[in-house]
Amino acid sequence: MDNNSWFSQISFRQRVWLFVTLIGMFVIIAVGILTDSSQKSEQLQDFNINMSIQDIAPKLDITGKGLAREFKMPLNVHKNRPLGSLGVTDKELKHVTGHLLSHRDTTLKYYVFTALVLWGLVFLVKLGRPEGSDIKNRRGWYPRMPYVISLLLSVTIAGFFMGKSPNPMEGVVKIFKSMVGLYPDPMAKTVAFFFFIVLAVVGNKIICGWACPFGSLQELIYSIPILRKIKQRKLPFVLTNAIRVCLFTAMIFFLFGIIGGNKGFVIYHNINPFNLFNLDFESVGILLTVIIALLGAFFVYRPFCQFVCPFGFVSWIAERFSIYRVRIDKDKCTKCGACIKACPLEATKGLVEGKKLPADCFSCARCLNVCPTDAIKYTSNAR
Repeated sequence: MDNNSWFSQISFRQRVWLFVTLIGMFVIIAVGILTDSSQKSEQLQDFNINMSIQDIAPKLDITGKGLAREFKMPLNVHKNRPLGSLGVTDKELKHVTGHLLSHRDTTLKYYVFTALVLWGLVFLVKLGRPEGSDIKNRRGWYPRMPYVISLLLSVTIAGFFMGKSPNPMEGVVKIFKSMVGLYPDPMAKTVAFFFFIVLAVVGNKIICGWACPFGSLQELIYSIPILRKIKQRKLPFVLTNAIRVCLFTAMIFFLFGIIGGNKGFVIYHNINPFNLFNLDFESVGILLTVIIALLGAFFVYRPFCQFVCPFGFVSWIAERFSIYRVRIDKDKCTKCGACIKACPLEATKGLVEGKKLPADCFSCARCLNVCPTDAIKYTSNAR
């Protein structure tokens, strides 16, 4: 069944859902445009090396400690002395201020994320399966095109058009950076963090699966129909998650100075692939991360998400509380393995086996149209 056939088979009520959802997305984004409170970035020429850290930091929405860290200085450096007297050159000042300005959040992007998550949730819960359709037609359920469109919008609009910030990865990292005094308003970073967590909990990791720009880019590359035999081999979740946990733990230890004694160092800064969306490769590590992740996505499902992303790890924990998610009816399940084969990770395998902590599920819908006994659905606890 192609996408046109799917649309012709959904019920009138589902078409109403589709129409209302699209209107809702438009309204959300329109409100975002009208209420966008992000301030104009300071022009780089407004800063000079005769100014002090204390002069510049407030204009960049960062603390003096945070700015000192960006200049690779001790956090207790004299912050009222001219930068020139501290050895900072004009070139270094331009680089650091440009980097920090690129990290300033645009409020509108939160509305775009919300709209994309709304679309993914409604499609998975209400639209993907035509009402009253026979199980024999299951291969036509959840057509890929609506998912691909969401991924493309995420990459182009929430990614290259709107820049790298905010994003789910920074949502995690910045809340810890604020704890060591690198940001002036910890509450703002906490609110941003919980914004992404709430979206991950409402629909199982839909923010990662349907709206995150770099996750979407990896998904699109993985979906290219080549190297299918290699893609059938899935990496053990115990391995990928162990690496991700080790990186997350190392980030905490370095950031708080437990390791190295140099408080404020963030290892993710050197492997942040979201810099791609600003075309800003400030270090070799970032460029290599982007290249390796995108090339790896031809062979492995979302390699950066699996191995590195701190939000991937945190949202994996949050999945235990997701309202809507993939659920398996144990009474109907014959353990034929169809959903396990369709899943690009070990998520459905863990669900079928009843594991308390199954692998990440990105709500990609691949498993929802393969079960011959109609034992698998995307639904809530209440159903």
